[in-house]
Amino acid sequence: MSTPQEIAFTRLLKIMDELREQCPWDKKQTIESLRHLTLEEVYELSDAIIENNMSDLKKELGDVLLHIVFYARIASEKNEFNIADVINAQCDKLIERHPHVYGDTKVANEEDVKRNWEQIKLKTGNKSVLAGVPKGLPALVKAQRMQEKARGAGFDWEKPEQVWQKVEEEMNELHEEVKTQRSAEKIEAEFGDLLFALINYGRFIGVNPENALEKTNLKFLRRFQYMEEKIKASGKELADCRLDEMDVFWNEAKKKGL
Repeated sequence: MSTPQEIAFTRLLKIMDELREQCPWDKKQTIESLRHLTLEEVYELSDAIIENNMSDLKKELGDVLLHIVFYARIASEKNEFNIADVINAQCDKLIERHPHVYGDTKVANEEDVKRNWEQIKLKTGNKSVLAGVPKGLPALVKAQRMQEKARGAGFDWEKPEQVWQKVEEEMNELHEEVKTQRSAEKIEAEFGDLLFALINYGRFIGVNPENALEKTNLKFLRRFQYMEEKIKASGKELADCRLDEMDVFWNEAKKKGL
Protein backbone atom coordinates (compact mmCIF):
# COMPACT_ATOMS: atom_id res chain seq x y z
CA MET A 1 0.00 0.00 0.00
CA SER A 2 1.37 3.41 -0.97
CA THR A 3 2.22 5.93 1.75
CA PRO A 4 0.77 9.48 1.70
CA GLN A 5 4.21 10.74 0.64
CA GLU A 6 4.35 8.33 -2.31
CA ILE A 7 0.81 9.23 -3.38
CA ALA A 8 1.55 12.96 -3.21
CA PHE A 9 4.82 12.67 -5.16
CA THR A 10 3.19 10.50 -7.84
CA ARG A 11 0.41 13.11 -8.12
CA LEU A 12 3.00 15.88 -8.64
CA LEU A 13 4.77 13.88 -11.36
CA LYS A 14 1.46 13.25 -13.13
CA ILE A 15 0.55 16.95 -13.03
CA MET A 16 4.00 17.87 -14.34
CA ASP A 17 3.54 15.47 -17.26
CA GLU A 18 0.12 16.94 -18.03
CA LEU A 19 1.38 20.52 -17.90
CA ARG A 20 4.36 19.73 -20.09
CA GLU A 21 2.08 18.16 -22.69
CA GLN A 22 -0.89 20.55 -22.56
CA CYS A 23 0.11 24.01 -21.21
CA PRO A 24 1.67 26.42 -23.79
CA TRP A 25 3.88 28.10 -21.17
CA ASP A 26 5.14 24.85 -19.62
CA LYS A 27 5.74 23.30 -23.04
CA LYS A 28 7.96 26.25 -24.01
CA GLN A 29 10.29 26.12 -20.99
CA THR A 30 13.89 24.90 -21.19
CA ILE A 31 16.51 24.18 -18.56
CA GLU A 32 18.05 27.55 -19.38
CA SER A 33 14.79 29.50 -19.20
CA LEU A 34 13.96 28.06 -15.77
CA ARG A 35 17.30 29.01 -14.23
CA HIS A 36 16.52 32.59 -13.17
CA LEU A 37 13.08 31.52 -11.95
CA THR A 38 14.68 28.84 -9.78
CA LEU A 39 17.02 31.40 -8.23
CA GLU A 40 14.03 33.59 -7.46
CA GLU A 41 12.22 30.69 -5.80
CA VAL A 42 15.24 29.86 -3.65
CA TYR A 43 15.47 33.47 -2.47
CA GLU A 44 11.76 33.42 -1.62
CA LEU A 45 12.37 30.23 0.35
CA SER A 46 15.20 32.01 2.15
CA ASP A 47 12.87 34.90 3.03
CA ALA A 48 10.34 32.49 4.53
CA ILE A 49 13.09 30.88 6.64
CA ILE A 50 14.41 34.25 7.88
CA GLU A 51 10.88 35.38 8.77
CA ASN A 52 10.10 32.01 10.40
CA ASN A 53 6.86 31.93 8.40
CA MET A 54 5.95 28.25 8.30
CA SER A 55 2.97 28.77 6.00
CA ASP A 56 5.17 30.49 3.40
CA LEU A 57 7.93 27.93 4.01
CA LYS A 58 5.60 25.09 3.02
CA LYS A 59 4.56 26.98 -0.12
CA GLU A 60 8.09 27.90 -1.15
CA LEU A 61 9.38 24.37 -0.57
CA GLY A 62 6.66 23.23 -2.96
CA ASP A 63 7.80 25.74 -5.57
CA VAL A 64 11.41 24.57 -5.30
CA LEU A 65 10.30 20.92 -5.50
CA LEU A 66 8.30 21.71 -8.64
CA HIS A 67 11.42 23.13 -10.28
CA ILE A 68 13.40 19.99 -9.47
CA VAL A 69 10.68 17.85 -11.03
CA PHE A 70 10.49 20.25 -14.01
CA TYR A 71 14.24 20.00 -14.76
CA ALA A 72 14.12 16.21 -14.53
CA ARG A 73 11.12 16.03 -16.87
CA ILE A 74 12.91 18.14 -19.49
CA ALA A 75 16.05 16.02 -19.13
CA SER A 76 14.01 12.84 -19.59
CA GLU A 77 12.70 14.21 -22.90
CA LYS A 78 16.32 14.48 -24.03
CA ASN A 79 17.01 10.92 -22.81
CA GLU A 80 19.59 12.28 -20.35
CA PHE A 81 18.07 11.24 -17.00
CA ASN A 82 14.76 11.18 -15.15
CA ILE A 83 13.57 12.00 -11.63
CA ALA A 84 14.27 8.45 -10.43
CA ASP A 85 17.89 8.83 -11.57
CA VAL A 86 18.15 12.12 -9.65
CA ILE A 87 16.76 10.62 -6.44
CA ASN A 88 18.78 7.39 -6.65
CA ALA A 89 22.02 9.29 -7.33
CA GLN A 90 21.35 11.42 -4.25
CA CYS A 91 20.60 8.35 -2.14
CA ASP A 92 23.83 6.69 -3.30
CA LYS A 93 25.82 9.82 -2.47
CA LEU A 94 24.30 10.12 1.01
CA ILE A 95 25.07 6.49 1.80
CA GLU A 96 28.63 6.83 0.50
CA ARG A 97 29.30 10.01 2.50
CA HIS A 98 27.86 8.68 5.76
CA PRO A 99 30.08 5.63 6.43
CA HIS A 100 29.49 6.16 10.17
CA VAL A 101 25.82 5.32 9.56
CA TYR A 102 26.03 2.83 6.68
CA GLY A 103 29.49 1.40 7.36
CA ASP A 104 32.02 0.74 10.11
CA THR A 105 33.56 4.23 10.40
CA LYS A 106 33.52 5.69 13.91
CA VAL A 107 32.98 9.40 14.59
CA ALA A 108 33.07 11.36 17.83
CA ASN A 109 31.20 14.49 16.75
CA GLU A 110 29.93 16.56 13.82
CA GLU A 111 33.45 17.82 13.04
CA ASP A 112 34.53 14.25 12.34
CA VAL A 113 31.52 13.89 10.03
CA LYS A 114 32.45 17.04 8.09
CA ARG A 115 36.09 15.96 7.85
CA ASN A 116 35.12 12.53 6.50
CA TRP A 117 32.71 14.14 4.04
CA GLU A 118 35.45 16.31 2.51
CA GLN A 119 37.95 13.44 2.38
CA ILE A 120 35.43 11.24 0.56
CA LYS A 121 34.73 14.03 -1.95
CA LEU A 122 38.45 14.28 -2.71
CA LYS A 123 38.63 10.53 -3.28
CA THR A 124 35.68 10.63 -5.68
CA GLY A 125 36.96 13.25 -8.09
CA ASN A 126 37.19 16.69 -6.50
CA LYS A 127 40.67 18.13 -7.10
CA SER A 128 40.40 20.63 -4.24
CA VAL A 129 38.56 20.82 -0.94
CA LEU A 130 37.22 24.20 -2.12
CA ALA A 131 36.17 22.96 -5.57
CA GLY A 132 32.63 22.29 -4.38
CA VAL A 133 31.94 25.95 -3.52
CA PRO A 134 29.79 27.35 -6.38
CA LYS A 135 31.38 30.31 -8.16
CA GLY A 136 28.03 32.09 -8.41
CA LEU A 137 27.37 32.22 -4.66
CA PRO A 138 27.05 35.69 -3.09
CA ALA A 139 30.45 36.67 -1.69
CA LEU A 140 29.31 36.56 1.95
CA VAL A 141 27.95 33.03 1.65
CA LYS A 142 30.93 31.93 -0.44
CA ALA A 143 33.38 33.09 2.24
CA GLN A 144 31.51 31.16 4.91
CA ARG A 145 31.37 27.96 2.82
CA MET A 146 35.08 28.20 1.98
CA GLN A 147 35.93 28.57 5.66
CA GLU A 148 33.72 25.63 6.61
CA LYS A 149 35.30 23.42 3.98
CA ALA A 150 38.80 24.47 5.03
CA ARG A 151 37.90 23.52 8.61
CA GLY A 152 36.73 20.13 7.36
CA ALA A 153 40.24 19.62 6.02
CA GLY A 154 41.81 20.61 9.34
CA PHE A 155 42.87 24.12 8.29
CA ASP A 156 41.39 26.43 10.92
CA TRP A 157 41.96 28.43 14.07
CA GLU A 158 41.68 26.62 17.39
CA LYS A 159 39.89 29.21 19.56
CA PRO A 160 37.48 32.13 19.01
CA GLU A 161 39.94 34.43 20.77
CA GLN A 162 42.50 33.84 18.03
CA VAL A 163 39.97 34.76 15.37
CA TRP A 164 38.96 37.93 17.25
CA GLN A 165 42.61 38.95 17.38
CA LYS A 166 42.67 38.57 13.60
CA VAL A 167 39.56 40.76 13.34
CA GLU A 168 41.25 43.48 15.41
CA GLU A 169 44.42 43.16 13.33
CA GLU A 170 42.49 43.58 10.08
CA MET A 171 40.50 46.47 11.51
CA ASN A 172 43.69 48.30 12.45
CA GLU A 173 45.18 47.68 9.01
CA LEU A 174 42.06 49.04 7.33
CA HIS A 175 42.05 52.09 9.60
CA GLU A 176 45.69 52.76 8.77
CA GLU A 177 45.05 52.54 5.02
CA VAL A 178 42.05 54.87 5.25
CA LYS A 179 44.09 57.32 7.32
CA THR A 180 47.01 57.45 4.89
CA GLN A 181 44.85 57.25 1.72
CA ARG A 182 47.75 55.69 -0.16
CA SER A 183 45.70 53.46 -2.42
CA ALA A 184 41.98 52.92 -3.04
CA GLU A 185 42.81 49.39 -4.15
CA LYS A 186 44.62 48.67 -0.87
CA ILE A 187 41.70 50.09 1.15
CA GLU A 188 39.33 47.78 -0.71
CA ALA A 189 41.62 44.80 -0.07
CA GLU A 190 41.86 45.54 3.66
CA PHE A 191 38.08 46.01 3.85
CA GLY A 192 37.66 42.58 2.26
CA ASP A 193 40.13 41.05 4.71
CA LEU A 194 38.16 42.52 7.62
CA LEU A 195 34.86 41.15 6.31
CA PHE A 196 36.44 37.71 5.81
CA ALA A 197 37.79 37.74 9.37
CA LEU A 198 34.39 38.81 10.79
CA ILE A 199 32.64 36.01 8.89
CA ASN A 200 35.20 33.61 10.34
CA TYR A 201 34.54 34.91 13.84
CA GLY A 202 30.80 34.51 13.34
CA ARG A 203 31.36 30.87 12.49
CA PHE A 204 33.29 30.35 15.72
CA ILE A 205 30.61 31.93 17.91
CA GLY A 206 27.74 30.15 16.15
CA VAL A 207 26.40 33.10 14.14
CA ASN A 208 25.47 32.67 10.48
CA PRO A 209 26.65 35.94 8.91
CA GLU A 210 24.15 35.85 6.04
CA ASN A 211 21.23 35.39 8.42
CA ALA A 212 22.56 37.98 10.84
CA LEU A 213 23.03 40.62 8.13
CA GLU A 214 19.62 39.94 6.55
CA LYS A 215 17.91 40.30 9.94
CA THR A 216 19.73 43.60 10.43
CA ASN A 217 18.63 44.69 6.94
CA LEU A 218 15.01 43.95 7.85
CA LYS A 219 15.37 45.77 11.17
CA PHE A 220 16.79 48.83 9.40
CA LEU A 221 13.93 48.68 6.89
CA ARG A 222 11.27 48.58 9.63
CA ARG A 223 12.79 51.48 11.56
CA PHE A 224 13.42 53.61 8.49
CA GLN A 225 9.86 53.12 7.21
CA TYR A 226 8.47 53.93 10.67
CA MET A 227 10.52 57.13 10.64
CA GLU A 228 9.23 58.01 7.16
CA GLU A 229 5.61 57.49 8.22
CA LYS A 230 5.99 59.63 11.35
CA ILE A 231 7.67 62.46 9.46
CA LYS A 232 4.96 62.37 6.79
CA ALA A 233 2.25 62.39 9.49
CA SER A 234 3.85 65.51 10.98
CA GLY A 235 3.34 67.30 7.66
CA LYS A 236 7.00 67.32 6.65
CA GLU A 237 9.10 65.67 3.96
CA LEU A 238 12.07 63.47 4.78
CA ALA A 239 14.39 65.58 2.66
CA ASP A 240 13.46 68.70 4.67
CA CYS A 241 14.26 67.21 8.08
CA ARG A 242 17.51 67.61 9.99
CA LEU A 243 19.30 64.50 11.22
CA ASP A 244 18.42 65.24 14.85
CA GLU A 245 14.72 65.40 13.87
CA MET A 246 14.99 62.05 12.14
CA ASP A 247 16.77 60.58 15.17
CA VAL A 248 13.76 61.32 17.39
CA PHE A 249 11.57 58.97 15.37
CA TRP A 250 14.39 56.48 14.83
CA ASN A 251 14.90 56.16 18.58
CA GLU A 252 11.13 55.91 19.01
CA ALA A 253 11.12 52.94 16.64
CA LYS A 254 13.92 51.31 18.64
CA LYS A 255 11.96 51.71 21.89
CA LYS A 256 8.98 50.04 20.24
CA GLY A 257 11.20 47.07 19.45
CA LEU A 258 11.00 47.54 15.66
